Amino acid sequence: MDKPSHLSVIVDLSPTQWTLCAQSTNPPGISLQTFLSQLIAFLNAHIACKDGNTLAVFGALPGQSVMLYSSTEEGMTSSTEMTNPNTYRPFKTLDETVMASIAERLESYVGVSEEESIGLVGCMTKALCYINRTITTAATSAPGGEGAAASVDPRILVLSVSPDQSSTYIPIMNSIFSAQKLKVTIDVCKIFGAENVFLQQAAHLTGGAYVHVERTDGLLQYMMMSFLPPPAIRQYMSVPTQDRVDFRAACFCHKKIVEVAFVCSVCLSIFCQPVPVCSTCRTKFPIPTLQRLRDARPLVAPTSTPATPANGLGRPLAQRNGTTTSNRPG
Repeated sequence: MDKPSHLSVIVDLSPTQWTLCAQSTNPPGISLQTFLSQLIAFLNAHIACKDGNTLAVFGALPGQSVMLYSSTEEGMTSSTEMTNPNTYRPFKTLDETVMASIAERLESYVGVSEEESIGLVGCMTKALCYINRTITTAATSAPGGEGAAASVDPRILVLSVSPDQSSTYIPIMNSIFSAQKLKVTIDVCKIFGAENVFLQQAAHLTGGAYVHVERTDGLLQYMMMSFLPPPAIRQYMSVPTQDRVDFRAACFCHKKIVEVAFVCSVCLSIFCQPVPVCSTCRTKFPIPTLQRLRDARPLVAPTSTPATPANGLGRPLAQRNGTTTSNRPG
């Protein structure tokens, strides 16, 4: 509980989604400007909780991912400006750097008619690399050696307004596995739009919290009560948890989220229909087996038969509401 906490915040800055969020009336939305003011208050609260707390802010923009702020590189900023004795300098530096960076990045998207995919995966990868560097630096510089790495309590908070992107399934799953290895908790705050399947899985598999904001006028309270406490003290608090987790996957052939699929028995690649050759490991499957699988494929995904995941190409994989169903053709 006395360990300093590192927080990497990933902010979804899709101009299109924020415009839709601001125009939404059912449920009531929130403008980007209002959101940023509440985000700054939350970031300041994290810095104020403990002197050793560190912070990094990443922006997920259309087609790119950028670092907006890093508390470890704060000393690199210019110190020639006039100081205000009524202002806490770390707060002032954080506020000005984040707001200026976001304004500069969003200005380049004014008048763009077609928006690229949001750079969420890039932000997650950069956040994990930043955390790994922080842990490694602490382990090599402190006399504690291996114990120095354990003194850092890292976590990632994703603030999302964009829908799922089925093409990012594999990179996001790789990021989840890396987070598990580094013992990094991934929290998700879904501010606008439908539930995000992949981010639900990220929060569940890393022991984080997934919160879908129902009332945007209380966004700051959501963030303060759910995401400000570090993982070390959440066991003593009532942090929101997920009642159901959607474990559907995206097929490797068409990049679509599927409920019923076929899994390669060699490399576990997922396909929405039987294929003669696995596109990942190039394994070939007999024609009679393919025909038998096509005949046994259900027309409608089953909804009430819970079982275990399929582990071979000859086993259709059905997933619904966090359970997997495996049907072996007779």
